[in-house]
Amino acid sequence: KRSRRRFPSRNPIPRMAEKAKPNENLDAEERQDAQLQVATADAFSEGNWYHEKLEDGYTISYQIKEVFHRAKSAFQAVEVVDTVPFGRALITDRLMQSASRDEFIYHESLVQPALCAHPNPKRVYIGGGGEGATLREVLRHPGVEECVMVDIDGDVVQFCRDHMPTFCANAYNDPRTKLVIDDAKSQLEGYADGYFDVIILDLSDPLDGGPCYQLYTTSFYETCKRKLGEGGLFVTQSGCGSVSDADKCFTCVNSTLRQVFPSVFGYTTFVPSFTSEWAFNLASKEKHGADLAQLGADGVLDKRIADRGITEQMKWYDGTTHTRMFSLGKPVRTMMANETRVMTVENPLFMTDVTSGINR
Repeated sequence: KRSRRRFPSRNPIPRMAEKAKPNENLDAEERQDAQLQVATADAFSEGNWYHEKLEDGYTISYQIKEVFHRAKSAFQAVEVVDTVPFGRALITDRLMQSASRDEFIYHESLVQPALCAHPNPKRVYIGGGGEGATLREVLRHPGVEECVMVDIDGDVVQFCRDHMPTFCANAYNDPRTKLVIDDAKSQLEGYADGYFDVIILDLSDPLDGGPCYQLYTTSFYETCKRKLGEGGLFVTQSGCGSVSDADKCFTCVNSTLRQVFPSVFGYTTFVPSFTSEWAFNLASKEKHGADLAQLGADGVLDKRIADRGITEQMKWYDGTTHTRMFSLGKPVRTMMANETRVMTVENPLFMTDVTSGINR
């Protein structure tokens, strides 16, 4: 579904040292370093480990306790595994997508700012969202009357329903849900203009060779804007958002949205299983100034959440968290201000090449 990481690998990393007793001629500090190298090499000698190279000189590893499911859909390789640090997790094309220990951070961060900012969301469209957790978060709001979820990979949807049922939490059985296995772009185009109150895109990053890059372009964002009703809100996941990589995807998506929507707000949050600050862009069909970014101030947002009766249902999101997410660091704000790239169908920007795994 989403290819959040950049350089996948499942090969064992090189051993840092041969197993041997430290040389007795070494001083205490050198002996300690040698022992540490041996211990580090031993850590990977047992068990099943997955490794993800984030950039040159930086690789993360996590141990797999059990594989519950492994298959290949028409679009990607899919695994549901139990990891030691993050619990049960969805892996697609060898890349971490969602983990039970922290998926609520990502999914609440994606969904709740838009749903809570809208005064009365009734019709919601989700593009992607195969785990069902995005749908789960939308349906927390009692005023939602209809939620259309469109994912192109029906196998992933079914695998997650079968092996990760806590993610969707029976959301597919809710009568307000309309699940469609198809292309998110073509399905959205079939709805009347102004039909939806909120549109949420939980898609793969724009990848060369991937299926989703056209859903990050000005032409598709124009479609989204037309399909939104008065006061409608749009939100999309936007890749890594840290000071070292926000310009790989996040700032370009923000710049592209600003060509279409009158108000666009970038925000980020840290997701431990991604080992990164993760980015999102929230856009409004109406001019909002700084209102959406400041919604967490003065208790306004917390009161709206309480009025909807969902305060206790959310593990992560509230007014204070909203303020933190929309308070970007100075380097990221500078990247956004200096960003000039705009993604079009004729001139797309690819975060990575899915066939080579080389960061562009």
